Amino acid sequence: MHPSPFPQQPQQPPVPVYEPQPRFHAVPDRANWRYRPRRAFRHSKALRFGTVITLLALCGLVILALVREQTGTEGFLAGLGLAVLPVPLMIAAFRWLDRVEPEPWRNLAFAFAWGACAATLMAIIANGFATDWIATRVEPSSPTEAQTWGATVIAPVVEESAKGAALLLLFVFRRRDFDGIVDGVVIAGITATGFAFTENILYLGNAFGEDQALGSSGIQSVTAATFFIRIVMSPFAHPLFTALTGIGFGIAALATTRQRGRRVLVPLAGLLTAIVLHAVWNGSATVGGLGFIAVYGMFMVPVFGLLIWLVIWSRGSELRTVRGQLPAYVAAGWLQPPEPQALSSMRARSLARSVARRHHGKDAARAVAEYESFATTLAFLRQRAHRGTAGADFVAREQELLHHLWQRKDVAQPALAHAALITAPPRVPPQWGPHGRPAYGPGMPPPYGQGHGHAVPPQHGPGHGPAAPPPHGQGQYGQGPHGQGQYGQGQYGQGHAAPTDFRPPYGA
Repeated sequence: MHPSPFPQQPQQPPVPVYEPQPRFHAVPDRANWRYRPRRAFRHSKALRFGTVITLLALCGLVILALVREQTGTEGFLAGLGLAVLPVPLMIAAFRWLDRVEPEPWRNLAFAFAWGACAATLMAIIANGFATDWIATRVEPSSPTEAQTWGATVIAPVVEESAKGAALLLLFVFRRRDFDGIVDGVVIAGITATGFAFTENILYLGNAFGEDQALGSSGIQSVTAATFFIRIVMSPFAHPLFTALTGIGFGIAALATTRQRGRRVLVPLAGLLTAIVLHAVWNGSATVGGLGFIAVYGMFMVPVFGLLIWLVIWSRGSELRTVRGQLPAYVAAGWLQPPEPQALSSMRARSLARSVARRHHGKDAARAVAEYESFATTLAFLRQRAHRGTAGADFVAREQELLHHLWQRKDVAQPALAHAALITAPPRVPPQWGPHGRPAYGPGMPPPYGQGHGHAVPPQHGPGHGPAAPPPHGQGQYGQGPHGQGQYGQGQYGQGHAAPTDFRPPYGA
């Protein structure tokens, strides 16, 4: 027997059999139940958490003392007040990019604290030692030349490596929260925002002290110029550099278990690219004038635009993953047929939360948001199982997510069904020809009963061909005021029941 010339695709893990009531062993009757893998030490998680908090707090105290020593008390307060201005906007922008499956707040808090405290402390110490070494060993022609070498050669390597350490730690110890390029860019951006925040305090504080010594004030002051360059023109500079490292870790997160080289080489390539771009940026700042403007327009702006396009494309890919993975749970009976389409649309998600809040209050809206988050995590978990990277605890984690979905389905499923109805593409009625058959002109879509994946859904019927439009009073989404429609039979297969929880308040 000759081996098959086609490579074998990894098989999807089986979906748990639907039951009227989930029967999971050792699951307490508690809404906040969480799966916790077994560990060698019961308190190892608390110990690690306490150790990380202590180290970051110590780094924060040391960096606070160093910055205050260099800027003085007045300069520190002035720099702090000005440096904090772009932080909420930057964090809000990265949180907006991360709306499909938001990162846990603990990961983002760690990333910001690492960038603001640990990475900045390492950069200040390493840059200071490196500049002194260049000044004493290399013997440059002037102290300014030593600072230029430190800014363009040493600082990019030290700073990008220090910020990239946060990505490495989260990639290793929070691997299940690291799903792709979007997560890498978001974590990198939050880390770099914290780093830029502390660095801006130092630069703005020193500029304020210089103005105080010279008696300068107003628009022509050093503080105003520093604020314009660092806060207005380039608040995204550090996030842009570190995001290249985040893209490398995001691509590594998508690799299979057999692609070990990809997991190592791609993050290193991303880090090297970030270092090079950072060095070019610092070099242009030391040149000043037209060199700075040329680098800003020829490198920074195009790279920033390319990064935004890549992140938006990756977010669309995440939504396509949700749409492609969740129908398996529809076939098993855990989800209702409209849900994969609704959960793969950001507009439908927002609409479902708004409907739940309007009819049942904030608690219902929170339940719908949690339902959307758990369903998205379930889709990504199944995708990782398909790639062979889900881990040995896949079944237990899948049961955990199904457990949380089951607890919130009474509120979330009607809202999502309503959102799917509202956001569905408009149906184009067929042009009826002789003998009761639909007639199509040039440029019109093919008949309803042919093909797969057309924008025009099949009408409710036996599934053997096109059917006439439903009579007045009947619609798409099930029993009740909308009649009986396409989700009973047809597009989603034979035997799936229409959503019985479709309540009149949502469909009215």
